[in-house]
Amino acid sequence: MATDMRQVLDSMENALRLRIQADAERRSANAEQKEKEFKEKLMRAAAGKAELDGKISGVKGAEDAVRRDQLMIMMMAGL
Repeated sequence: MATDMRQVLDSMENALRLRIQADAERRSANAEQKEKEFKEKLMRAAAGKAELDGKISGVKGAEDAVRRDQLMIMMMAGL
């Protein structure tokens, strides 16, 4: 009788260990997936910022060119 009870307890302990291990593996996989998604989102944001910075730089360059051209016209006109 004692050995039967011991086997039942050992079986329950092993089942509990396996369940805890499976839960830990599932949480680990979930954390890895969330980290991967976060990194992808961060990369997209960085790429979007780089693109936006490039457009801003282009606009500023165009504005500078217009000012330069206006200054040249004013200098040639003797103003």
